[in-house]
Amino acid sequence: MVKKIVIALIVVFLMGGAAGSWAAGHWMHFETALDDLRHAKMELEKGEHNFGGHKDKAIEHVQRAIEETRMCAEYSEHRHY
Repeated sequence: MVKKIVIALIVVFLMGGAAGSWAAGHWMHFETALDDLRHAKMELEKGEHNFGGHKDKAIEHVQRAIEETRMCAEYSEHRHY
């Protein structure tokens, strides 16, 4: 269940980051996304069980989403839409 939620969040953030109109001039969206992803990672890390390795995998996916979101922000800073 947690894995499905994390994957859905990642897809939403990556799809949003790919849309130039969304990224252009809207740094606060990146900040909000990064805050939400960092919070999701923190909450996952608090879990006591690993659920057959799925918790660790979800944390890895969230970390990758954080990195990709930062790359979207950097890309948008250098592009003019």
